[in-house]
Amino acid sequence: MSEYKITVKPGSSQEKITETAPGELIVYLRAKPHDGEANEALIKVLAKHFKVAKTTIRIIRGAKSRQKVIEI
Repeated sequence: MSEYKITVKPGSSQEKITETAPGELIVYLRAKPHDGEANEALIKVLAKHFKVAKTTIRIIRGAKSRQKVIEI
């Protein structure tokens, strides 16, 4: 299992992932932070990026914050 520090930028014009340091990512999402939509989009984008199932990704800390820690 790996942990990553994620900074989420919801409401962006495009979805992309930028690595700032080993284990630290900035994820730009189109989804708005409303009713968990951004968290669902985050898991979907990360699953595609890491080529894993969505069920293997878990938000450990920061479910209601832009700063998150996820576990794969």
